[in-house]
Amino acid sequence: MERGPAMNRTIIQAVISVVTAFTMTTGISVSALAQKELSLAYFMGPKHPMNRGLMKPFGDKLAALSAGKLTVKQYPGGALNSVPPKQYSIMLNGVADIVFMLPGYTSDLFPKTNVITLPGVCNSATDCTAKLQRARPELEKEYKAKVIALWANASPVLITRKNGVRSLADLKGMKIRVTAKSDAPVVASLGASPVFQPVTVINQNLANGVIDGIMIGPSAIGSFKLHEAGKFVTTWFPGSGSAFALLMNLGVYKSLSSEQRGWIDEASNTSLSMGAGKMYDKAAKRGLTIAKKSGLNMIELTSNERAKIQAKVDKAMANIVSRKAGNKTVGKIIDLMHGK
Repeated sequence: MERGPAMNRTIIQAVISVVTAFTMTTGISVSALAQKELSLAYFMGPKHPMNRGLMKPFGDKLAALSAGKLTVKQYPGGALNSVPPKQYSIMLNGVADIVFMLPGYTSDLFPKTNVITLPGVCNSATDCTAKLQRARPELEKEYKAKVIALWANASPVLITRKNGVRSLADLKGMKIRVTAKSDAPVVASLGASPVFQPVTVINQNLANGVIDGIMIGPSAIGSFKLHEAGKFVTTWFPGSGSAFALLMNLGVYKSLSSEQRGWIDEASNTSLSMGAGKMYDKAAKRGLTIAKKSGLNMIELTSNERAKIQAKVDKAMANIVSRKAGNKTVGKIIDLMHGK
């Protein structure tokens, strides 16, 4: 049976009546029905530099592109997960739509990304982030997620409490906290024992003597109050930047309309990651300033001692570059990061 104009008008009027009744009884407007809010979980507090440097800019850009139709609601301070190594899993399981995470905390899942931590790969947060972007097409294959951003912090310092590290000999037997599994062979080559710990516990563990030192980017001095637990900062320690990622649940991303996915893609372009890298360089300078003003002993290694450490590192790296990182070698990933 064909529908005439009168019947079509009747159907349209019926739909309008239903929508009107719904909005009157629920208080939800038709425009609100088209809006979507994404949850974003991270374990740091909202005053952490990365909120200002990446999470908030991403949310603001997304809201602006979508005219408020696609927004982000933050859940900071471990509101959805207080165990940092589980950030990736809560994203996979749908507890949060978007998560901030450290690939180093689940190193076996992201061996290619964690190549960025190795000595000599890069020399600043901005440089490390740029190298991650060069290799990003390859690195994204490691994630069962929509990669929104991939960036790094500045090269590490060594924070200690009981004894300052002024020489290679001082490192012998020390328990040094590292971020990623890829850091371990380098630290071990110096005679120290690498210990994997999330950043949320290292302040207390250094203060209590569970660990002897912390290998970490200097931005963490301010962010996690490491100047309160530490007494010495050795300002150079072999390593590059630690990697960070902002990831979105792939099912959620695919469930969005093509227009909504377009907003996500535009808001997560390379400039978002590079902005985070630049923020980390600023935060690194701030961390060192906090350490100095707090009276920590700032130790600059002599050229002789630095050369001794570098010789050990070079020997370790000669073996590391031939090891597998997923389906490629570490050396091949370094080449990709260098644009080769």
